[in-house]
Amino acid sequence: MMYLYMILSDETEITHSHIIENNGVKEVEVHFERPTENGFDMARCSLPTYKWIKRNGFSDDDIQKFEQFLKYNAHLLYKYAENGGIKFAESVSS
Repeated sequence: MMYLYMILSDETEITHSHIIENNGVKEVEVHFERPTENGFDMARCSLPTYKWIKRNGFSDDDIQKFEQFLKYNAHLLYKYAENGGIKFAESVSS
């Protein structure tokens, strides 16, 4: 299952997995997807190694920016992955 983390101004949607235990290492997969005229650009990175496991359509510059983004947000992505995603406030009408 993937959980919504953020949508950027260019409509790139960032989602993340739950915690994946792999040989005693806690991993989180982060997926980037942006709509295009012909479908979607997509990339997926595995934390904590920052290894790109899928990539299609994003430029090297895009990937470099995503890596910087991940370095600043990895602690939050792990936190939310452990808790089943971000808990968005529900609106209550009276």
